[in-house]
Amino acid sequence: MEELRTARRFLSAYGLRGRIDGLDLHELNEHTPPAQVEAMLPLFEGQDVGLMSEAGLPAVADPGAALVALCHRHGIEVVPLVGPSSLMLALMASGLNGQSFAFRGYVPAKTEERRTALRELEKQSRALAQSQILIETPYRNDALFADMLQLLSPATRLCVAADLTLPTQFIRTKPVAAWRREPVTIGKRPCVFILLAS
Repeated sequence: MEELRTARRFLSAYGLRGRIDGLDLHELNEHTPPAQVEAMLPLFEGQDVGLMSEAGLPAVADPGAALVALCHRHGIEVVPLVGPSSLMLALMASGLNGQSFAFRGYVPAKTEERRTALRELEKQSRALAQSQILIETPYRNDALFADMLQLLSPATRLCVAADLTLPTQFIRTKPVAAWRREPVTIGKRPCVFILLAS
């Protein structure tokens, strides 16, 4: 898991209240060095191990991929479990092209690189009639959204899907021109962005 505090809260909400102290929990995030991932190997001796993600899916644009790769290198069985995928839920609810889409993960953090990437993604979307699915670190959501509104064509349709499956869920798809007239503040919430250029 990426953060122990939120993982404990999640496990408690899902029925493990009072039993969490019996679990051996370890953080695995973007700051975890490869040597520390390798040091997790003994966890797999004679027991099952679970991988949790803060949002989205474990190991998809997620640091858990390093742990899954470790398992494959050592012949440890990996069993993906069925659960909600924020990426697929957002695509399902977007009304955009679900027949042809690409998950692009995170765009660059630096402003000019991010803007260049957005222009290229819109160009690819238009050429292929393909939905482009993006995610961002929550504290950069609003900067990414502002760049999208500034750079993308007014006719490009843009879906903003935040807090999926929560009571605060927000999913809207509009042309960029409409978003410009009525922008929103996303804030530090897990969010999926999908664009489709025409």
